[in-house]
Amino acid sequence: MRLLPPNVELGWTPYIWLIYLGFFFIHPILDRVGWETWLATALGTAVFLVLYFRGYWLRDRRCLWIIAAIALMGVGFAPFNAGASVFIIYAAAFVAFTGDSKFAAKLLVALVAVVGVETFVFHLSPWFWITGSLLSIAIGSANIHFVQRSQANRQLRLAQEEIEQLARLAERERIARDLHDVLGHTLSLVILKSELASKLILRDPKRAGEEIHDVEQISRKALAEVRHAISGYRAGGLEEELARANAILRTAGIATECLSLPMTLSPTQETVLALAMREAVTNVVRHSHARNCRLRIEQLDACCLLEIQDDGHGGQQIEGNGVRGMRERVEALGGTLRREIGAGTRLIIKVPLTTGSRSGLV
Repeated sequence: MRLLPPNVELGWTPYIWLIYLGFFFIHPILDRVGWETWLATALGTAVFLVLYFRGYWLRDRRCLWIIAAIALMGVGFAPFNAGASVFIIYAAAFVAFTGDSKFAAKLLVALVAVVGVETFVFHLSPWFWITGSLLSIAIGSANIHFVQRSQANRQLRLAQEEIEQLARLAERERIARDLHDVLGHTLSLVILKSELASKLILRDPKRAGEEIHDVEQISRKALAEVRHAISGYRAGGLEEELARANAILRTAGIATECLSLPMTLSPTQETVLALAMREAVTNVVRHSHARNCRLRIEQLDACCLLEIQDDGHGGQQIEGNGVRGMRERVEALGGTLRREIGAGTRLIIKVPLTTGSRSGLV
């Protein structure tokens, strides 16, 4: 049996507040009352303790009967024991647990009114009115404030936990997209160069050795890119990615036409466009069976335009993970991604330039 619910916010403080119960024993001790009064005092104390500890297990309007019962004990003992005002104080302390702060405030006013009416009707001592009203207002108001703050802190913790969960999900999605982009592109290049080396190993060993050396360098660079992707630093510059795209297309035997006009881009924009180009070129090499590919980067109507067009077989209407990842990144920057499928595939990406952008070197 537990006296208090397993709530870390309560701690041991409910036991400390029982010190106020000592006021209930001042009158019997000072007036040297008989055993009948002591018996009534002991029974009242026992009933109060049951109600007191039960009150900590109840919340919302279910706590009303605890408040009413403790307040009735104060009203009933008051004509014989001025220290019974402590029961009104305990009842006032529980009003904060009813949930609604406005309702709790009204309940607190009602308790103070009961103290005033009983003091007037039974001509009780000022001690009962002073302790029963002033301390009830002070303790009840303080508890209402602390319960409100506790509820706000609880909601804040829940919101923080939700934000952390969303951040973890977003980070996992980011890593998944980045690993797909990094490894998809690099492994495609490794496969192409490995196939080329296997074909050249007897006919041109020197060239085959060069291709194998390239595979080694590409693999080392891929390892570094994976580490960068996991740590959050994802792609190199747009010009570097353009040179890499040109190299992989030519290695795959696809004639390449590149048009790149200089402009000012933020690091985030440059990273997103570089990753989009990487994914698009990887798809061209893997799936298009194209003979020609055209890459275009230029400024158009306060936007950076990235266009990748091939003359291959065209792609599927349903977007794969790579294209979906591209679209998410581009739209996060306020841009658009359009894919046209027909005699080949044309990918058009527009990203608005940041305020104050101007033509210049990237």
